Amino acid sequence: MSGGLRQADRLLEERGISEDFGAFVTEAAWTRDGLVSACALGDGTLALADRGGFRRVAAHDGAALALCADGGPAGFLSGGDDGRFLAVSAAGEITEIARFGMKWVEHVASHASGHRAAAIGKKLHLFDQAGRTQKQLDHPSAITGLAFDAKGKRVAAAHYNGVSLWFVASKSDNPRRLEWKGSHTALAWSPDNDVVVTAMQENALHGWRLSSGEHMRMSGYPAKTQSLSFSRSGKFLATSGAETVVLWPFSGGGPMGKPPLELAGGDGVLCTRVACHPVHDTVAAGFADGLVVLADIASERILPVAAPGRGAISALAWSADGANLVFGTETGFVARVDFSKR
Repeated sequence: MSGGLRQADRLLEERGISEDFGAFVTEAAWTRDGLVSACALGDGTLALADRGGFRRVAAHDGAALALCADGGPAGFLSGGDDGRFLAVSAAGEITEIARFGMKWVEHVASHASGHRAAAIGKKLHLFDQAGRTQKQLDHPSAITGLAFDAKGKRVAAAHYNGVSLWFVASKSDNPRRLEWKGSHTALAWSPDNDVVVTAMQENALHGWRLSSGEHMRMSGYPAKTQSLSFSRSGKFLATSGAETVVLWPFSGGGPMGKPPLELAGGDGVLCTRVACHPVHDTVAAGFADGLVVLADIASERILPVAAPGRGAISALAWSADGANLVFGTETGFVARVDFSKR
């Protein structure tokens, strides 16, 4: 390894643990208490890690497609192409919440209030923390993105020609439709619950400001955006899909009419994943060559976390307190890095 790459790997070597699992990493998540990380793998297993190291848990007969923290402090939800929707404890114990036959469980979501959600085709299935079915919600086409708002009162489902917003506790189950023609994929809520943004098939983003009904169009990407993350204050939306980390300003009337801030570029390599820090105005970013960096939004300073060479970054997630970062690659490399003060 050259001196430059060795320097880029310094944080990983000094503050990280890593292991090669040999299968595409599809998602990454943390328990809500921030003690255990998990990565979902294309071979159906989950790579769990605490400070002591990694352990592999057999979860799905096929690929593990979706992963998120469960509603409680210590556990995860996962979905697979085997049609199983699972709760996985921090110790790796598995409980089947539901089984959907041959249908893929492609998106899962939860909220600390206890709500759980799984998207199967055109249907959104809502469950409580005990695993009881709350309701099933129909959509005009297959669900392509799923997220609860910050308060857990609404759940958003992206699909063809827009997004449907549902009040979880509503008895009428009539969604608010956010309409825009085209294929919508990745989905993000702003921290104040007033903005919903989706990534589009045609290398652009579309957003809706719920309080005013304003539409927002953000374009100019050389590739499709697969990863969206609002900064802790909601002032910026970090995105992948370009040779830099693209941050759209959402304060002062933005983003319409304002150019985005671009960080950590210059090497001609696409940014594939972004994750804004939950406490500070910084963003972690992963690139197609395996590089992982931490970028300070205000100063634009860049801190290398891991050097290129281990496969494209396909998953990236912060613990809730921002003390630890986990990431995974298309080749199956998984690492957990400790940023806490020592």
